[in-house]
Amino acid sequence: MSAARKLKDFSHQLTNGWFPLAVLLLTFAQLMFSMGKPAEAQETKAAALFHVYFGTYTSGTSEGIYRSTFDASTGALSTPELVAKVTNPSFLAMHPTKPVIYCVSEVAESLPGSEAGRPTGAVIAFSREAANGSLKELGWKPSGGAGPCHLSVDLAGSALFVANYGGGSVASLPLNAEGVPEKPSSVMVHEGSSINKQRQQKPHAHSINLDQSNRYAFAADLGCDKIFIYQFDPATRTLKPHDIPSAPVAAGSGPRHLAFHPNGRFAYVINELTSTITAFKYDSTKGDLEPIQTVSTLPKDANTPGNSTAEIVAHPSGNWLVGSNRGHDSLALFSIRPETGELKLVANVPAGGKTPRNFAFDPTGQWLIAAHQGSNSVQVFAFNASTGTLTPQGEPVAIGAPVCVRFVPVKP
Repeated sequence: MSAARKLKDFSHQLTNGWFPLAVLLLTFAQLMFSMGKPAEAQETKAAALFHVYFGTYTSGTSEGIYRSTFDASTGALSTPELVAKVTNPSFLAMHPTKPVIYCVSEVAESLPGSEAGRPTGAVIAFSREAANGSLKELGWKPSGGAGPCHLSVDLAGSALFVANYGGGSVASLPLNAEGVPEKPSSVMVHEGSSINKQRQQKPHAHSINLDQSNRYAFAADLGCDKIFIYQFDPATRTLKPHDIPSAPVAAGSGPRHLAFHPNGRFAYVINELTSTITAFKYDSTKGDLEPIQTVSTLPKDANTPGNSTAEIVAHPSGNWLVGSNRGHDSLALFSIRPETGELKLVANVPAGGKTPRNFAFDPTGQWLIAAHQGSNSVQVFAFNASTGTLTPQGEPVAIGAPVCVRFVPVKP
């Protein structure tokens, strides 16, 4: 019998006056409990569920973008399922307000609409079904250079930014009302090189991120040992070189990715070639990065000469920073000194697989999922934000060459 019918019958019995008072009160309490509890439980359960999207390389068993369901109340991750066939969707980004997900296609081809004779990759937009997480392609555009490897979206959701590793460039692409990218409105081609003759003979733009003011964009270039700084014009949705053109790192470092502290006053760059992180003080009024510290991502007794770093993420609390080591196959956990932004290495946690590339905290900040390109798996970790402890949860989950992790709440 439905709760509404029960309530109607109860009211009838009450008005006819034949129920003893104690029975009436007990029945009413049970009725209210039965009506309220399922709805509350359903809301709590829904709030704990997330779609997890995995970007991959498709040279092996993978075919594109995969999706799992993650239960933040238990740490359980479902078996990944293919939701979009794409060549090398190695990096993903989410629109801040629309159910749209973006991926790169990390290739170097002469695609339709690209500049004549200039190899390029592509950026692709998909609409996301809120309940089941399925994807439907909305459109694509050339990325403005070969080998796109990183994406970000401005806070207003008006433009998509892409870093092209092979092309040594970054580009901005306006987004239309549906969140679909238009052709690049600006392409910034980097110039320079550095001391590593195998990896730094030319520019290799590896990431592009906007600050919290939505005014400045920062492009880490592995080949030039620079963080190029650009001004973003939201009216034209274009980039132009900043008056302060770049921030340096030590020669041979190979800056890869950048993460801002949640308070916006500090930024951290992970350097792929030297297994280090450079901490910066950030002046958002000037768009200026001032280096304050460089620390190793490896323990002092590490014997992994071939190690290279990949991802860097600040915990939402602002108290912790994590970087990934490929070769040492660990997650380097740092505490952050709140007054200065300085880092202290707390632990190197085994990553649970080979070649940990990308990883992400879930929106609750209580879990982390790491993608292992080398062992074709992902690993869930529980994270204690009070103690800074990462603990593996269950066994690794199989997926071909995962290299990017993104969470989105499940909406019933």
